[in-house]
Amino acid sequence: MAEVPALQIEHLSKTYANGFSALKNVSLTVPQGGFFALLGPNGAGKSTMIGIISSLFKPTEGSVHIFGTDLLKNPGVAKQYLGVVPQEFNFNQFEKVEDILIIQAGYFGIPASEARPRAKRLLTALGLWDKRNTKSRELSGGMKRRLMIARALIHKPKLLILDEPTAGVDIELRRSMWEFMQQINIEENTTIILTTHYLEEAEQLCKRIAILDQGEIRINTEMKDLLAQLSVETFVFDLVQPLTQKLVIDKVTEINQPDDLTLEVTLTEGESLNCVFEQLNELNIEVASMRNKANRLEELFMRLVDQNIHGQNSMKEAGL
Repeated sequence: MAEVPALQIEHLSKTYANGFSALKNVSLTVPQGGFFALLGPNGAGKSTMIGIISSLFKPTEGSVHIFGTDLLKNPGVAKQYLGVVPQEFNFNQFEKVEDILIIQAGYFGIPASEARPRAKRLLTALGLWDKRNTKSRELSGGMKRRLMIARALIHKPKLLILDEPTAGVDIELRRSMWEFMQQINIEENTTIILTTHYLEEAEQLCKRIAILDQGEIRINTEMKDLLAQLSVETFVFDLVQPLTQKLVIDKVTEINQPDDLTLEVTLTEGESLNCVFEQLNELNIEVASMRNKANRLEELFMRLVDQNIHGQNSMKEAGL
């Protein structure tokens, strides 16, 4: 028997009162387990989709099932499976940190005697246990973000939606947060849907990815299959000695020199950087470091958005 999906969206549409169509016949299946990336540019419809899954909005058409339970027909049961970390801080700013978790557990029928050990574990793992008696308004932005994650996990949801969870969080804290989320994913088999503008996070964490644009699913595939489509990559060389002449090499697609100490080399699939190193060696130019100009997923994402923008402009020019 096939495993019930963590999330099953079928023919979902949402048109607001002003006539704006935020979602257009969207269908999406998120299998159980692992991380799933839901990406898209601003205005793509991600917030509307999450709002419908969270029961903040009602769809114009379509259905949503969470672990086989119809969200529209049985919202109380479906929401037992769901935890959501929204972008905005939406807890009581005057309540203490631990109390926020205990009260949230109560909404799901969990007595305080069971909620307190769970709250201690979550707050400890997220570096907030020493702040348990602090009013939430006194926390830093990063601490508030972690508190949102702890609150969403207090009832042990089987599906967790993280909407820009590391926005405004420093790199070290982001890394520790993801280590904790990976632990939750493995130990409790929690399915995690991630939206983020840090595309390197999606590439490193997620096995599957869907890209939403203008209210429609443009891509829904395995991450490895999507990245395999990337045929062009740009590498940035940081040079020790200034390069005072422009390199011209037939064996690479494009070479740019933003300044004397920086070299950008664009390759298509099958081309090698060896010829670049050879010519730099001939000129006695040392390379201090080399890096990708953008991570692979970012390059694909920007290309998709650019294609859609150009397509819209072409349709406007044609009067369509």
